[in-house]
Amino acid sequence: MMTAVYTLGCKLNQCESEALADAFYTQGFSIVHHTEPAELFVVNTCTVTSKAEQKARRMIRKFAAMDHSPIVLVTGCYAEMEPHELRSLHGTIIVIPLTLKPRILTLPSYVHDRMKMGFSLYESVHEWINTIDFEGNSETEVFNYKAVTFLYHARAFLKIEDGCDNNCAYCRVTLARGKAISIDRDEAVLRALTLEKEGYREIVLTGVNITAYRSKGEGLEGLLRELLEKLKRTKIRLSSLEPDMITDELISLCSHDLVQPHFHIPVQSGSDSVLTSVNRSYSAESIKECVSKLRSVKKDPFLAADIITGLPGESDQDAAQTFALLKECDFSKIHVFPFSPRPGTELYTAEKRVAESLRDQRADKLRKLSVEQHSKYQKRWVGENVSVLLENRKQEYWTGLSDNYLHLKVSGVPEGEREDNLIRGSLCRVTIIQDSVDDNMFGEFIDFIEEISK
Repeated sequence: MMTAVYTLGCKLNQCESEALADAFYTQGFSIVHHTEPAELFVVNTCTVTSKAEQKARRMIRKFAAMDHSPIVLVTGCYAEMEPHELRSLHGTIIVIPLTLKPRILTLPSYVHDRMKMGFSLYESVHEWINTIDFEGNSETEVFNYKAVTFLYHARAFLKIEDGCDNNCAYCRVTLARGKAISIDRDEAVLRALTLEKEGYREIVLTGVNITAYRSKGEGLEGLLRELLEKLKRTKIRLSSLEPDMITDELISLCSHDLVQPHFHIPVQSGSDSVLTSVNRSYSAESIKECVSKLRSVKKDPFLAADIITGLPGESDQDAAQTFALLKECDFSKIHVFPFSPRPGTELYTAEKRVAESLRDQRADKLRKLSVEQHSKYQKRWVGENVSVLLENRKQEYWTGLSDNYLHLKVSGVPEGEREDNLIRGSLCRVTIIQDSVDDNMFGEFIDFIEEISK
């Protein structure tokens, strides 16, 4: 039985999709890429921008219109906010709202058992739908995602938090995901130790706002401290960190060798007046201070920032302040989002809209700055030795991700090693070189650290 899981949006969605794929895989389903024919598609949607929703609709229509009439199961944040809109795309689409997405984890075993009894896939899925209580859900269900086999990534993902208590005027995710809740710290540590035992050499801690994590009277610092005490060799990569919640203790813990030198900060604007207008509780100056502290505990870490350009009321001066902040902080990559008014948010009906043409001009300027700063960061690392997690084998090279978040093409064979020792998830040390023709970054093997034990 061919099954494909198609994901839009954040690392949290990726984490949850991996768990869904693992549930199908465990029951004997074949997991294929979404470009291949499948009998069942699971589409995990995002509602952050109108473009994300537009892409979801396009892909859902594409899957539903295939000649062999596959079942298309749609879930995620967009499905939570606009279920009727998604159902209207095609008569065969099944919409499972975000609040009930964890229950999809029970679908593979149910279908497996029913099909053994002679029922068709269509009959089995629709019978399963009738077993779901669409009225109720438990807070703890959102932490049922605990994959031990990751089919789309060489790294492991661990969901530690969901929801957000912030009231950002542009954000629709909090409407879909609700208030911040956290997994019990002991359970999080147990899952991390299980992933290490399974052989994973990197765990990405994910959530809507992991800096809102709270368990046993402590925040993210308490969880990170315990993970660093108990993990032996598996490294930790932190997903997005809210700038006003990055404490000195958290920064100090980030100096540990097991914490990857890569930090992502949702800056959103470099203008204090714009930040205040959209309910962000920090200043441009505090961003600079945060960046400086993070740089003090790691050697030239990869620092990424999110920016929303064209927020209502953003003047030329505001845009210039944002540009200046990003340049001064020398972010390694800037993720630029042109403002997209989201239904249900405070800014949906806001006045003083920035003209789309001007918004897009500002976005283009920031994207060019991102390219420049990313190139500068890459060049600073030419000739350096880094640790790389191998991800995919191509004909003449591997692709991999370095500790400091550089996507590299890696060629050669480590001295004294056979090429067939290298498998997805292997950890190697390479020297970074730069191709003089196409400006791509490459790595040449120095040595083989260890392979994934799975």
